[in-house]
Amino acid sequence: MKWWQKLQPVAAELIILALVLAAVLAANLGHAATAGGPAQGYGLKIFRVESGLYPFVHVYMRTFDQEMNPLVNLNVLNIGVMVEGRAYDPRKKQYVIQPLRNREEATRSILVLDTNKMLKGQDFEAMIRAAARFIDAKRPQDQVALIALDNSGEGYTVLSNFDREPGILGRRLADLQPRGDKTRLYDGVAAAMQMAGGAVGGDSSSEVEYIVSTSIIVLGSGRDDDSAISRSDLMTRISSLKIPVPIYSLCFTGPEGKDQRNLQALSKNSFGKYYSIGGAYDTITRNIEDIQNIMQSDYVLTFRAYIPVDGGRHNVKIGVEYPTGSGIMYYDASVFEAIEPPTFPRIIEAQQKLDKAIPALKDEELYLKNPYAPAAVPGGKS
Repeated sequence: MKWWQKLQPVAAELIILALVLAAVLAANLGHAATAGGPAQGYGLKIFRVESGLYPFVHVYMRTFDQEMNPLVNLNVLNIGVMVEGRAYDPRKKQYVIQPLRNREEATRSILVLDTNKMLKGQDFEAMIRAAARFIDAKRPQDQVALIALDNSGEGYTVLSNFDREPGILGRRLADLQPRGDKTRLYDGVAAAMQMAGGAVGGDSSSEVEYIVSTSIIVLGSGRDDDSAISRSDLMTRISSLKIPVPIYSLCFTGPEGKDQRNLQALSKNSFGKYYSIGGAYDTITRNIEDIQNIMQSDYVLTFRAYIPVDGGRHNVKIGVEYPTGSGIMYYDASVFEAIEPPTFPRIIEAQQKLDKAIPALKDEELYLKNPYAPAAVPGGKS
């Protein structure tokens, strides 16, 4: 028997192994994009990492399924935490995960309201009711701003800056009338994005004042009349945002057309969601509740880091197994800073609370052991 004939069975086994490996990789890597959309099945996006209470690190992340709805009931057994490439052992209880609704951090929302004359009558009244319903459904710590698309020189007017008080916001809404001759939709959304860019405040030791995310809710027809910024330019701005700002849109006109597709495009490109009202006013409450649920279903992962304070930036990667037991992980990565926070009483108090919830390990192995992970080569490089 020739030498190459002896290798044929081995080669066949290697080919079979390669095919199996390719199938496994295809099943897993197809779901491992950092900000996958509906076409990729499921996904997650880390939109904020805070080290202000180091060694405790907060990771704020958004999850979504094919319909852009949040993944529900995630717990530590669904989550993998990897710091500088090494995976935490979930049995060591060094990280916890909570939905935002159960915490005190605040969100901000910007309502962009179309006041075009074409929306007069039932559509306009329904739009105002929807905005009022959104304000009534928010949590006490959450803030809302109001922008009206109108006849002003810039194409919009800021009716109210960020405010928590429903009564104040409600009075601003009550003054609105459908008197606009044009709708400069893209200029109004660009202004809302600019407001969102400055919508951060407080610090991570004072959760009540700490703003973690901002969303835009557009209520109107989707029509645009000669905005100073083009749709293409606005889409580029949305895609290039360092911290994503989802745009949720409620369309109050009839059958699908070009105007409605404008709103659909804005929502899809920003990982938001589009709702068609189209005279079905009985769906408004359900749609508003859905938006509030999505906003409050962002997750906060808190883990204890063991990297000494060096002022440097270190990699963290989060994996989510969904559905539970599927063996398929979805990943996103970010960085945190190993910094020493100032010893203000409020910060020390917050650290003490976290220390009780996530006590430091003593003489225990923090990481999972993978028998196939490369080990250091004795005597240096091989």
